[in-house]
Amino acid sequence: MSDILKRENIFAGCQPRPKEDIIREAGRILTASGYTTEGYIQSMLEKEKSFDTAIGNGLAIPHGTAAGKESVLHPGIVIMTFPAGTEWNGKIIRLVVGIAAAGNEHVDILSTIAMLCSDPVEVDRVVSCTADEIYTMFADV
Repeated sequence: MSDILKRENIFAGCQPRPKEDIIREAGRILTASGYTTEGYIQSMLEKEKSFDTAIGNGLAIPHGTAAGKESVLHPGIVIMTFPAGTEWNGKIIRLVVGIAAAGNEHVDILSTIAMLCSDPVEVDRVVSCTADEIYTMFADV
């Protein structure tokens, strides 16, 4: 996973804010890192309107719609932790992993993230780590 995750795209200790703001920020980071064009941000927001990306265990995985995959230049992810939690469709989220992927790449990325965060204790562990520790944890998978 080290080829799709840059150390500078990990943000530990984020403050709670509206999910739309978090999705926009994740999209801007993906765009600034060269993974997507700006159109992907709107695609991520559209996806959230039709599909709740909070998947359980305090984890949300915002990503774009099928049509938004045209805006993906290279697969990439951004990781944000919210130790105090942040509200997301009535749930409390502590870990957000924004994904940019086209084709079947997103399935591999999603399965890796799901494996790493398959239990709330693992999510707690990630949330308690520094950005460098998170990078090492995800890059080694």
